[in-house]
Amino acid sequence: MQQLAHLKKFTEVADREIMHSGHVACPGCGAALAMRLALKTLGRDTIIVFPACCWAVIDGPFPYSASGVPVFQVAFETAAISAGAISAGLEATGKKGINVVAWAGDGGTMDIGFGQLSAAAERNDHIIYVCYDNEAYMNTGIQRSSATPWGAWTTTTPGKDFKQEHKKNLVEIMAAHRIPYAATATVAYPDDLVRKFRKAMSTEGFKLIHIFSPCPPGHKALEKDTILESRYAVESRVFPLYEVERGTDYKLSMDPPKRQVNDYLALQGRFKHLTSEQRMFIQHKVEEEWIRLRHRMRVSEAMG
Repeated sequence: MQQLAHLKKFTEVADREIMHSGHVACPGCGAALAMRLALKTLGRDTIIVFPACCWAVIDGPFPYSASGVPVFQVAFETAAISAGAISAGLEATGKKGINVVAWAGDGGTMDIGFGQLSAAAERNDHIIYVCYDNEAYMNTGIQRSSATPWGAWTTTTPGKDFKQEHKKNLVEIMAAHRIPYAATATVAYPDDLVRKFRKAMSTEGFKLIHIFSPCPPGHKALEKDTILESRYAVESRVFPLYEVERGTDYKLSMDPPKRQVNDYLALQGRFKHLTSEQRMFIQHKVEEEWIRLRHRMRVSEAMG
């Protein structure tokens, strides 16, 4: 017991386990860790919708399931609309207190399912939409998505050394829909992630939680560094932790001591080809985005 005294107690994380052992995620999978924490918060009165994504495989082959709750597997582009239909069906039959969660990767969210995501947000469907973002189509071979950051290597950047376009800003797009609640989270900060799921559970209408989810094979990173990579993403401000209510009320969840972006990049082989000038370019872009985010915070505070 004395040897464990130094370990942090996560006061917001429930002791119960909903997710089972025996899933088929890769070692160090950020998406598996995120699901475990989410289910500990959501509880058994939950229905999950999986489109085609890593988690459609991770959950296990039929008739087995590691989730511990009812699961619907749907077409790639239909996570949001399917979850909305289930929620509407529950309402029509008078069943209350059941969390309907669409759980999709960045490709199924920001690319293939983007139109239906926008439609569900505009309708304000009563669901929680989770994008676990590993920044590429990892399940099918590390192909670029619109969530892949500038400078990252993928298997589908023909004729180039790396992706030349910048990452789509999912939370800002959803904030522009004026949805009740949007937030970012990572598995490196479990208490923060749990609090945001609780907030989503208690909020009526459409909610989105964007989880940074390292993929060791796709990021060319060590399995043991998943939490460290997530922490460095926040500390370097590559992936700020914040939340937005009604599209205008911004709140910063954490203002960590500033870490150089290169510390984050150095953990991942997908960035090893970058020159020092290119790494400084990323640092500059991250600082620009941080200034924009802080400006939105100040505007939000001024509006009261």
